[in-house]
Amino acid sequence: MMLDLSGKTAVVTGSTQGIGLAIARRLAEAGADIVINGRSEERVSQAVASLSGLPVRGVAADVTTAEGAQALVDAAGAVDILVNNLGVFGSTPALEISDDEWRRFFEVNVLSAARLTRLVLPGMTERGWGRVLNIASDSAVVIPEEMIHYGASKSALLAVSRGFAKAASGTGVTVNSVIAGPTHTEGVEGFVYEMVDRSLDWEAAQREFMRTARPQSLIGRLIEPEEIANMVVYLASPLASATTGGALRVDGGYVDSILP
Repeated sequence: MMLDLSGKTAVVTGSTQGIGLAIARRLAEAGADIVINGRSEERVSQAVASLSGLPVRGVAADVTTAEGAQALVDAAGAVDILVNNLGVFGSTPALEISDDEWRRFFEVNVLSAARLTRLVLPGMTERGWGRVLNIASDSAVVIPEEMIHYGASKSALLAVSRGFAKAASGTGVTVNSVIAGPTHTEGVEGFVYEMVDRSLDWEAAQREFMRTARPQSLIGRLIEPEEIANMVVYLASPLASATTGGALRVDGGYVDSILP
């Protein structure tokens, strides 16, 4: 299959590292012009430099604010592909999650995506083509006991995706969620060590984490960011024109359900 995104401009939020950076790389390799986004000028510049030779530029903006989201969209120009990847996670016992933490998780994980989608969707529908992709999590479906605020925010993101897909009905614009399973990123390495013995080397820690904390996984390992990115590139391509309003899983079989 030819996944050709030449001539398309793609904005990937939270793309200075991890899954977001892998998505930006794969989209650029497919020919899209990429806008890397993060809050720090330094981190954005480093990410752009790491993708040397690819059609990439950077915009530092805090999209958890209305002003930052507008600044990103203004700098990006006509956005054809929006990947709402920005997110925060962390473990806190359910009875210890404060109101402020609940608000922070929803502001970052839900409202930033809704806000940016609201800004770019009119232009996409006017041009008759566009892709909005929201990076969700298996935690949206299987709420983890140790971070229910994160799971609830990702459940809300699935609803946001479905709702905007209906708003874009019949326009040539698709809106989908990608349900990412336990993925190997720098942030997740720290989280793994919160859950297992810190004296273990990384390979042993990963195995212990999957055995004790994520035993439902059918692949028995953490997913690599590039594996998430591969699904995103397909959904961003013209080949996925009949896929919208969906929640597609790249979870290593973690969610024990046929749908989604």
